Amino acid sequence: MIKEWKIPTKEDNLLVTELVNSLNISPVICQLLVRRGVNTFDKAKTFFRPEISSLHDPFYMKDMDKAVARLNDAIFNNEKILIYGDYDVDGTTSVALAFSFLREIYDNIDFYIPDRYTEGYGISKKGIDYAQESGASLIIALDCGIRAISNVNYANEKSIDFIICDHHLPGDELPNAVAVLDPKRKDCLYPYDELSGCGIGFKFLQGFCLQNTIELEQLYNYLDLVAVSIASDIVPMVGENRTLTWYGLKKLNSKPLPGFKALIDVSGFKNKLDITNVVFGIGPRINAAGRIGHAKSAVELLIAENDEQASTLAKNLNLNNIERKEYDESITIEALAQIEARGKTDETKSNVLYNDEWHKGIIGIVASRCIEKHYKPTIILTKSNGSATGSARSVEGFDIYEAISSCSHLLDQYGGHKYAAGLTMPLENVPAFQLEFESVVSSTITEDELIPKIKVDAEINFEEINFSLYNIIKQMGPFGPHNMQPVFATHNVRLKNKARVLKDLHLKLFVEQEGSEVSFDAIGFNLSEFSIKLDSPFSIAYTIEENNYMGNKNLQLVLKDIKTINP
Repeated sequence: MIKEWKIPTKEDNLLVTELVNSLNISPVICQLLVRRGVNTFDKAKTFFRPEISSLHDPFYMKDMDKAVARLNDAIFNNEKILIYGDYDVDGTTSVALAFSFLREIYDNIDFYIPDRYTEGYGISKKGIDYAQESGASLIIALDCGIRAISNVNYANEKSIDFIICDHHLPGDELPNAVAVLDPKRKDCLYPYDELSGCGIGFKFLQGFCLQNTIELEQLYNYLDLVAVSIASDIVPMVGENRTLTWYGLKKLNSKPLPGFKALIDVSGFKNKLDITNVVFGIGPRINAAGRIGHAKSAVELLIAENDEQASTLAKNLNLNNIERKEYDESITIEALAQIEARGKTDETKSNVLYNDEWHKGIIGIVASRCIEKHYKPTIILTKSNGSATGSARSVEGFDIYEAISSCSHLLDQYGGHKYAAGLTMPLENVPAFQLEFESVVSSTITEDELIPKIKVDAEINFEEINFSLYNIIKQMGPFGPHNMQPVFATHNVRLKNKARVLKDLHLKLFVEQEGSEVSFDAIGFNLSEFSIKLDSPFSIAYTIEENNYMGNKNLQLVLKDIKTINP
């Protein structure tokens, strides 16, 4: 797959020079900082050492006073409180945060997670009925609820109040809840609107602590939950998200909750955890609970109070994750086979694939896998409860939610955002939807949007790469959207010995740069398609990582792409 490298124009050299002089660090690092808007000593100090005291006042958020007042009333009157959340990582960490914290001061509390397959996403009538049957008069909804107009009305009819803590985009009408905490509300003046669902829950509890003179350290004990939610939900890693994650990772690596400690053990992590470990190691195991079984087991793990209980639950989640991987691999192979059966002459601009035997809990992952191989907006559909249900994933720049909206007359329901969505339709509508969705995408997507991009932060030479540079790059984390791990480009690179292919997938190289005596090991995951000759120069885009093998540490280049020079 041909990728376009987006190399930035030269930054303001004066700003870089001034930063080099004030920080006394590498010009390369200063280039990276200036491109992130960090262009003064004070901004750099804040960037490298975030202060948790800099978090915004939670009462800037619309309805925060109402939410805290209603929670206070519930506790004072000994009302049953039900913590309600979604079945993904953000939802389960949100529930674990609120339940664990409130459990320390109040015991008339329960939690509820909807079943992915029988209830679907968000607030369900079944969940409200459960609240009524269990005697709950207040539901705190986390990571969901912002569009649950009819179901909140249904709860009101049963004299059950709602506090909604959500971070998704509201519709034209807000639910008739006691309080709706969502910085994306048009009438909310809160200064940061990119918090995760768990982050909104954290702000609610922060407000509760402040009004009730509860030590905030008691709440900070759960920052590892917030960090895992932010990392796994792929929200921007700037502002409050970066501060919360910075402190949450410290907690995760020093004194994790028993559930996280058990997950770290079953994941086999030996070294300090970073965002990559969370996104690809911890998050999938939590998600596997709701994909393969019921996400309630993930919450039970995250609220576990001792290591023995947590260990048993973590092992079960790990087994779910192994099963999830097996489904993932087999369904991806079948989906790619459907695409490749069309042949190289296929000129479609989208992929809408259907198989009634595919596992509903895996299809979102498979959609992303297909885009890695065939860079087009992709929807994977399967049969569930007599309907076709699917997950959609998009390419950078293309609004797949809007494209699905254009086909809404063929759908029973749909929801999501620009790059990911879910949808349900009658089985007989699948062929018509495939044709109409392709028509919409073909008429709106640009050729440029169909070319994957690699954003290069800086072009450097091998002599500039050393542990001093790498150690400062590490301190630029935690990495995520809007603060990605720096990608570098180096030109006139040659092989020092023959390239090797590992497991028929990965490319292993030992490379040097012309005119330099410095050489590096390089690994290109899923880049086995490249054929490189020993005597031919090429360019590489890569990140820098530390490889620690049996105590021997060296720097390794992790390749993103290779540009060969044709003779």
